[in-house]
Amino acid sequence: MPLSGFKFGKKKLKEEERYLQANNRDFNLEFEYANNSIKTSKYNFFTFLPLNLFEQFQRIANAYFLFLLILQLIPQVSSLSWFTTVVPLVLVLAVSGVKDAIDDFNRHKSDNHVNNRPVQVLINGRLKDDKWMNIQVGDIIKLENNNFVTADLLLLSSSEPHSLTYIETAELDGETNLKVKQALTVTAELGENLQKLTDFNGEVKCEAPNNKLDKFTGTLTLRGEKFALDNEKMLLRGCTIRNTEWCFGLVIYAGPDTKLMQNCGKTTFKRTSIDRLMNVLVLVIFAFLALMCFILAIGNGIWEHDKGYYFQVYLPWAVGVNSAAYSGFLMFWSYVIILNTVVPISLYVSVEIIRLGNSFYIDWDRKMYYPLNDTPAQARTTTLNEELGQIKYIFSDKTGTLTQNIMAFNKCSINGKSYGDVYDMAGQRTEITEHTEKVDFSYNRLADPKFVFYDHSLVEAVKLDDAATHGFFRLLSLCHTVMPEEKKEGNLVYQAQSPDEGALVTAARNFGFVFRARTPETITVVEMGETKVYELLAILDFNNVRKRMSVIVRSPEGDLTLYCKGADTIVYELLDSSCGSLKEETMEHLNEFAGEGLRTLVVAYKNLQEDYFQEWHKRHHEASTALDGREEKLSELYEEIEKDLMLLGATAIEDKLQDGVPQTIETLTKAHIKIWVLTGDKQETAVNIGYSCNMLHDDMEDVFIIEGNTSEEVLDELRTARKKMNPDSFLDSDDIIKFENPSTKSRILPEEQANGVYGLVINGHSLAYALEGNLELELVRTACLCKVVICCRVTPLQKAQVVELVKKYKKAVTLAIGDGANDVSMIKTAHIGVGISGQEGMQAVLSSDFSFAQFRYLQRLLLVHGRWSYIRMCKFLRYFFYKNFAFTLVHFWYGFFSGFSAQTVYDQWFITLYNLVYTSLPVLGMSLFDQDVDDRWSMQFPHLYEPGQQNLYFNKIEFVKCVLHGIYSSLILFFIPYGAMYDTVRSDGKAIADYQSFALMAQTCLLIVVSVQIGLDTAYWTAVNQFFIWGSLSVYFAIIFTMYSDGMYLIFTASFPFIGTARNTLSQPNVWLVIFLSIILCVLPVVGGRFLKSQLMPTISDKVLRKIRAAKKQPPPPLPKTRLRRTSTRRSGYAFSHQHGFGALIMSGRNMRPKLPFTTTGMFSPNSEKNKHK
Repeated sequence: MPLSGFKFGKKKLKEEERYLQANNRDFNLEFEYANNSIKTSKYNFFTFLPLNLFEQFQRIANAYFLFLLILQLIPQVSSLSWFTTVVPLVLVLAVSGVKDAIDDFNRHKSDNHVNNRPVQVLINGRLKDDKWMNIQVGDIIKLENNNFVTADLLLLSSSEPHSLTYIETAELDGETNLKVKQALTVTAELGENLQKLTDFNGEVKCEAPNNKLDKFTGTLTLRGEKFALDNEKMLLRGCTIRNTEWCFGLVIYAGPDTKLMQNCGKTTFKRTSIDRLMNVLVLVIFAFLALMCFILAIGNGIWEHDKGYYFQVYLPWAVGVNSAAYSGFLMFWSYVIILNTVVPISLYVSVEIIRLGNSFYIDWDRKMYYPLNDTPAQARTTTLNEELGQIKYIFSDKTGTLTQNIMAFNKCSINGKSYGDVYDMAGQRTEITEHTEKVDFSYNRLADPKFVFYDHSLVEAVKLDDAATHGFFRLLSLCHTVMPEEKKEGNLVYQAQSPDEGALVTAARNFGFVFRARTPETITVVEMGETKVYELLAILDFNNVRKRMSVIVRSPEGDLTLYCKGADTIVYELLDSSCGSLKEETMEHLNEFAGEGLRTLVVAYKNLQEDYFQEWHKRHHEASTALDGREEKLSELYEEIEKDLMLLGATAIEDKLQDGVPQTIETLTKAHIKIWVLTGDKQETAVNIGYSCNMLHDDMEDVFIIEGNTSEEVLDELRTARKKMNPDSFLDSDDIIKFENPSTKSRILPEEQANGVYGLVINGHSLAYALEGNLELELVRTACLCKVVICCRVTPLQKAQVVELVKKYKKAVTLAIGDGANDVSMIKTAHIGVGISGQEGMQAVLSSDFSFAQFRYLQRLLLVHGRWSYIRMCKFLRYFFYKNFAFTLVHFWYGFFSGFSAQTVYDQWFITLYNLVYTSLPVLGMSLFDQDVDDRWSMQFPHLYEPGQQNLYFNKIEFVKCVLHGIYSSLILFFIPYGAMYDTVRSDGKAIADYQSFALMAQTCLLIVVSVQIGLDTAYWTAVNQFFIWGSLSVYFAIIFTMYSDGMYLIFTASFPFIGTARNTLSQPNVWLVIFLSIILCVLPVVGGRFLKSQLMPTISDKVLRKIRAAKKQPPPPLPKTRLRRTSTRRSGYAFSHQHGFGALIMSGRNMRPKLPFTTTGMFSPNSEKNKHK
């Protein structure tokens, strides 16, 4: 057995070519190909503990506390017990570990759900029910209609003629239109004969697993003959079988080797920018801590050398200490333990609690609940909340994310008259609502019950036998490539390659022109109750250049007619000169339709002479069989016959957006968030949606189209666009030129400003060139100058590459949102991944960090929950660092007055309870409930979101301010009580200047000052905040009076030495005066500074908050109930997305079943006496 397909290495085999035999598991297992089991989880039972601990100790603080624990185990150094560090460290690791375990358990559940799906596999001549995960390369499996494709298969045979199979690829590229795959003739003969399929022993040689969705090369060797294999014969995992009763396939790639999984990317450990900043700050604090300890250690060495050495009778040195230098060395580590509260471990416990609490707010938000399918919003991870308040770029899928995947026939123009609007009795146009009366199509027993139309005048025109109206709908029922399916008589189902075509044919069906059946030579239409069979003579197929399609038919009366529909810009050039006035009227209607974001097509016809057609048809046959220049010859013939057309009218189809999409995009744009649409759909469709969503509009200076076919063309187009947007970027003084030097370490590009509002549209093939190393910088510079970027025909991997590109070159937080498996890699790559639980399965949701049912909820997630979470986290960190620096640095100043002896300034119980009890709840209350403005104002003033994008509320400068504030407060808190207590006596003449009284006064001042400070920081007061602040102070006084009581001293003499200190000290008026003075001196600069800053240098938030305060004084005006429209003169092009060549497939008859359509019985007529008055 040859092993030429593998390259041997020391550790693993690298596959270069795949070689397999059908129905031969033993042979295929020798290659150790992956089975069909998939794994998206990060851990298993054995790897969870080591991997999770490794991830958690990547946090420098956790590693630091482990180091502290080791220090505390050394008796000569430790002044605190070891369990004071072990308990909180284990608690933090346990809480984070349990959260990670729950997240991964959910991933395991998802994997098991997919891996245990049932499938029929051919084993020993019989079909056996098995699970997806047990399928092996080389197995033959059977799939039925509406089944998901199990693995990447070579199509062998199917129930359809010529072994065609129809698939839907929404999971792969977002398109819902049907695609056709066809088996080789040699395997199509196998049919569903299990014996023949079991005896099939073909050998396949093909490329190694890769992520290219649109390419496959290989060969099948059968009975000594070789047959070429390409992508048209492959069914890829992620597709769905449609309109095909059954098919058999040979497994080529399984599980992680499938093209879908190759495009999925790896599950990565995501950390927020605040997490990364905290790692840096913790290092800075460690350096600061080391500096303080070094200063105190030097001081101790000097003091012991100058004084302590001669004072050993009263203060003997510790056992083993024989020099001042060694004493200073030990004191360094003692102070490391005492001063470690600058980075208390409770910081990380509190951060996790805050994130968890803010995650629950998202889960509980009723305004993000979608009742139609009972889907609440869900925070699937609890570690990224504050990042939601810093988003700068949104990368969105189109199909199913912005749109509903539903096309609706909305309006039309026939013979110069517009239909589709509703008017009241006064002739005024009215808004269509759910209460508007719908057209009753009950007279038509073949009508589609789901079709909705509101303009009754169009039905009247049909009933009155208006020739133009009949011609219009006759064209829609004949000029298409739709396939009908009628399993029960009268129950018609249309299988359309393009959803637009399906909508047009359905409209014709409801208005009395029912497309009933087709053969390669005929089209059967029920016209106003009468069955007519048209002879189909030619289909002039669609392509991206023609942007139109035509059919030539012969009516039962013998009339020859060409029917054409296509983009208005194209068809208008082909119209007869006699259509002048009608062209103008129709153009007005087209402009109006386009202004509402509808997708338009123009329809026209031409009566043909028999002699001319026969001569043209002969030339057409010769051109279609030509070996050289076939496409060009056919194109010339099409141009020749498609001229002097007579205009019938225009159609307007609504590609139904999800509710609130345009308003959401408009709001997010006001928040200075840039939106990029990354879609697998065709350019025309994506651009249409861009206009419908108000992302693209006519007020833009320009919309650049990048569609070069070589690196040079793409580079030239990108530079031309950039030159127009920012001519200064081509000057020698341009700062970014240095980035083109690969040796430059910094990769972050500075922000550039365009000289107007621009859009950019780039095709998938051009994007492939632009993502190459030497062009990616040009792409990101040009694209980031644009307000909107639309990438079309992109693969799932390209989506991830675009997101990675922005992450690489821009200092910005990215968010990716999608609903299908083709969005998973993008969702995993972005800083934040959002999944929409839509019609394309749950893969996107399962890989996401947050999920909900509708795109419109994104604005609430970012502008409300994200912004609040960011502000709360920043306030928490600022306050936490401040209170701990103020608390710890008092020890530092005290060292200068205590012989640098590592004596603590506070009672040890106060040190233990300060972060755990006294100050934990007030800061948690603020961090869980605080909001500068409520949700309504957050949505109404999107500019409030900008400080988060610029990271203004917590950064290195803000941290330095916190440190300086803490240093100032610690100076006040030490020296004011020290100065007041120095040589002081009580009112009864007894001394009060003892260590214990000073410690009590200092800690009481500290606690009240930090409580007042959190009151100043709180913007939104609730009963919980009040309870936590006053409760913490009450608990403090209750505890000190209890612990400093005679009883506690008598019971635990060694543990509670501060006997009577509380009642003796706090009963003195001068002590309270000192406390009051300390509070004033600590708080006054803060209040004054904030007031002056808001008046002299107001921030964006200050300005908006003033507007809100002014607006609150008067009730807001009611919102106008007008439909959001855009004014535009632009119309969509040809709005189909079906494959080129599908018309030829229909004409060949290879996709037709040899069966007769249902005979029409019980004919209806809208003009019958029975239906005339309906």
